[in-house]
Amino acid sequence: MIIGTMIVEISMGDTFSLKDKRQIVKSIIERFKNRYNISIAEVNRQDDIMRAVIGMACVSTTGEHAGRQLDQVLSFMENDGRFTVENVVKEIW
Repeated sequence: MIIGTMIVEISMGDTFSLKDKRQIVKSIIERFKNRYNISIAEVNRQDDIMRAVIGMACVSTTGEHAGRQLDQVLSFMENDGRFTVENVVKEIW
């Protein structure tokens, strides 16, 4: 069993309240759960209006597959116009 994890810090420049931020983060989480079949949650900076830290994990039979899946998620995030990706930490175990 191979486990892939990734922590992504995002910055949202157009949010003016926690409600705005949470709408974006909730949308991201639901979209990725359905599209990529990964476990995902906001793991830090819940009270910061402009930033969020999102953690995700996937289980696979090979490291290559886990890495590809996390790379696809990251690529999708980088192409989303509502926020910018600031920092990424990816590990495959």
